[in-house]
Amino acid sequence: MIQVLVVEDDPVAADAHASYVDRAPGFRCAGTAHSVAEALRFLERRRGEDAPVALILLDLYLPDGHGLELIRTLRAAGHGADIIAVTSARDLATVRRAVSTGVVQYLLKPFAAAALLDRLTRYARYRESLDRDGEALGQDEVDQAFAELRSPRGTTLPKGLTTPTLEAVAGVLREAVSGLSAAAVGAAAGVSRITARRYLEHLVETGRARREPQYGQVGRPELAYRRR
Repeated sequence: MIQVLVVEDDPVAADAHASYVDRAPGFRCAGTAHSVAEALRFLERRRGEDAPVALILLDLYLPDGHGLELIRTLRAAGHGADIIAVTSARDLATVRRAVSTGVVQYLLKPFAAAALLDRLTRYARYRESLDRDGEALGQDEVDQAFAELRSPRGTTLPKGLTTPTLEAVAGVLREAVSGLSAAAVGAAAGVSRITARRYLEHLVETGRARREPQYGQVGRPELAYRRR
């Protein structure tokens, strides 16, 4: 379970973001903070309990300081939590500064719950792709880890596709130890073979999956899909 701290000065927005986090599979909101000082106290307490958070959803405009200064303070103090900026700051200078401090995602307010879910899902895949010891197998593995954080074609899905079903299909592939047919994926995800095929082809087109012929019986080989 990925533990998340929400840092947001507006209590209503903080509660909403915390609710979105708790609804995202694999995530739990560990707490909320409404200022730089409160965030620092929370993180220090969690570190003292040997239960550091992995991710911070960070508003940049806080009553007692700027969010980017908070990040620098955290890094100087040895806190390694990843940061997703959740902010109304649109000026490109701030965006550049955010990148330079190591912000992994930048989400502009206002946004729909689905937009945050998309960022969290990508972040979870990014962590999963690096969740092992040792060295990277090569450049492709490193490139794929970074690609998980970003959508090569934006977050808008083709007409007729929905984010929940897409993630259900992608989740089936993530759990599979070998290639699966569209029928097998559909049965596991609770959708028809034809529907599963549409989502699987979208995953292939966006680089999240690959298809390959599956031999074994006489006749035309069946396509099998596996996570890339």
